[in-house]
Amino acid sequence: MSRWSWPRVAAGRLRHGWQLVLEATLAATVAWVLARSVVGHPQPFFASAAVLIVLGQARGQRLRRAVEVVLGVAAGVLVADLVIQALGPGTTWTVFTVILLTVTLAAAVGATGVSLVQAAVSALYLVAVAPPTESLVPFRFVDALIGGAVALAVSQLVDARRPLAPLVAEVRATFGDLAAVLTGIADALDRHDEPAAMAALERARGMDARVDRLREGVLAAGEALWLNLRRRRHMGRLRSVDTSIRQIDYAVRNVRVLARAGVTLSRLPAPAPPDLGTALRSLAEAVRAAGEALAADLEGRDETADEHAVRADEAALAAVHTAGQLFTPGQSLPLVMIIGQVRATAIDLLRGVGADDDATVLGRVDHSLGLPPV
Repeated sequence: MSRWSWPRVAAGRLRHGWQLVLEATLAATVAWVLARSVVGHPQPFFASAAVLIVLGQARGQRLRRAVEVVLGVAAGVLVADLVIQALGPGTTWTVFTVILLTVTLAAAVGATGVSLVQAAVSALYLVAVAPPTESLVPFRFVDALIGGAVALAVSQLVDARRPLAPLVAEVRATFGDLAAVLTGIADALDRHDEPAAMAALERARGMDARVDRLREGVLAAGEALWLNLRRRRHMGRLRSVDTSIRQIDYAVRNVRVLARAGVTLSRLPAPAPPDLGTALRSLAEAVRAAGEALAADLEGRDETADEHAVRADEAALAAVHTAGQLFTPGQSLPLVMIIGQVRATAIDLLRGVGADDDATVLGRVDHSLGLPPV
């Protein structure tokens, strides 16, 4: 990395992460002020620490993490207080015993990762920095409780009015990127361009990260709805869309295999059939329409969702039909593989946006492909 590229990378990270920076700074400060003014704790370290730990988690995991942090602080404080009363503050044996007992207790109740470390750090802080007294023990627990509550409240402010909006945007972006991959493959095959086919394959390999963000978006939307009492009625809609979204993972895998076969086909002396690009562009249109259908469903626009679902259905079957016409004796193996992946991707899309059962979807797709009914 050149000395000029690092500032650009850093600036890009800040453009995408400025909201978390501002969120964490304000929330930690608010928690500190509340703990000092409401509870009267002169050094509410754990209030701000709890905020930073909770907000450091991905959206969708913050409620659980807030509970774990509060319980971890409580366990650490309890252990530290008992050990200090027995062995005295600041000794090596006190530190050893506190860490051993705290980690053992946390592991026994199923704590892992951040929550386990938080329990040990809480106990160690009290041993090494601020030995507890009778008045300090409840302060630490209340500080963590305040910090966790502030972190949850702040994390919901952005999504308070439209808790599903981030997920809707993620759905559109994911399906849009997958459609762009298919279009890129079609363009590369039309031009018999191996470097362009390789670029499309690399982009297809990067779709796994998109799917992961989509899963995180579902978790975050579920947490936002659960914390928003007036909008919990939308949970049923989220669950139905969650079931549909699972199919995108299968579609991404199919497109990745398709892109790999596209690279091989672009290396052959003979160019790809012109209709192959047509089939792939129809499949890309089906992907875009499927994404719009799911987005409209999340937004409660049922009629619009149905219209996009019909478009996805028609475009997917058109892609399969066009690709099926290319399935003739003597075709190269990469072309046959692409035809098979067009079929598999169409099946996943129809399963995701349609109301038909699996057997009906398979029958309709294979009919479009020109296969005899089973």
